[in-house]
Amino acid sequence: MSSRSASTSEPGPAAALPAAGREAPARIEIGLNAAIVAVDRLTPLILVTQPGAKGREEGLPFGPFDPLEHRTMEIGLRAFVEEQTRLRLGYVEQLYTFGDRGRHARRGDTAAHVMSVGYLALTRRDEDGEEALKESGADWRPWYGYFPWEDWRTGRPPILDAAIEPALERWCAMAPSAERPDRPLARRERVRLAFGWGGVPFDEERVLDRYELLYEAGLVPEARRDGRASAALWKDLPPIGRPMRFDHRRILATAISRLRAKLKYRPVVFELVADSFTLTELQKVVEAISGRHLHKQNFRRLVEQTRLVEQTGETSISTGGRPAALFRFRREVMKEGALAGLRLRGRP
Repeated sequence: MSSRSASTSEPGPAAALPAAGREAPARIEIGLNAAIVAVDRLTPLILVTQPGAKGREEGLPFGPFDPLEHRTMEIGLRAFVEEQTRLRLGYVEQLYTFGDRGRHARRGDTAAHVMSVGYLALTRRDEDGEEALKESGADWRPWYGYFPWEDWRTGRPPILDAAIEPALERWCAMAPSAERPDRPLARRERVRLAFGWGGVPFDEERVLDRYELLYEAGLVPEARRDGRASAALWKDLPPIGRPMRFDHRRILATAISRLRAKLKYRPVVFELVADSFTLTELQKVVEAISGRHLHKQNFRRLVEQTRLVEQTGETSISTGGRPAALFRFRREVMKEGALAGLRLRGRP
């Protein structure tokens, strides 16, 4: 995984010219990608551009970094997202720098090689701004449409048995490709750890590991599009999740991994819920993000122990049953230094 940013120092004399017999290095440009997440009706959503455009793959909002216009990359990200989608971002954090798969340069290319700094952004869906957002050419899509094997809330996803695991079994039995360097773990062991084979617990945080294996095995449409040799091994394989342009699905997988992990040690879930909520609503949002069912009483006990919420004194009758107490996030915990998250326990 490319996680190192390009150096900002100027090259020395030895780096000014290519070595004899070598091509001049491609120009490098820095772009910014935003994985913008919201939750609506218990469905985790990702904001995409060009949805439904004929012949064009969906992708994450993207814009170039202009150091003359913006003092920092985050300022640049917020500016182009608002310009492109009419959406003003709240919580934002940097993920990694992406510069290879799906955006690699080839010999003879004259265009600049784009390296992208990925960001995770959390927001609440604004019904009043939906029309302006769609006019900008962006729209919300369920993120499990891109990763259907990640949603375990109602049990084991059918796509695992129908397509993914049989194909991975065949791939593990093949000789490793000469195009890849030696790895410390064999294919089967890597798949076992990522997908929870052979009694290994399914780890919901390993979203990126699972997508990387599917890409390496040539099982996702992006692998065929990028000319991966492994993709030629499969005939008539049904699409495994919705593809995205360039390496945007890889960036999204990184964002989901980060958010699922962050739920456990930072109160980021409150960036995705309304100002007041019932404990059932809060649990459903956590389940939607983590992709697994949580035990109701254990969840409520955990929320009480962490002192992350407090009652508003009001109730909700939207559940259709008995009035449920409404809660809000205790922002005092930010000052108390007790930035605990939700140590989730449950089944995938």
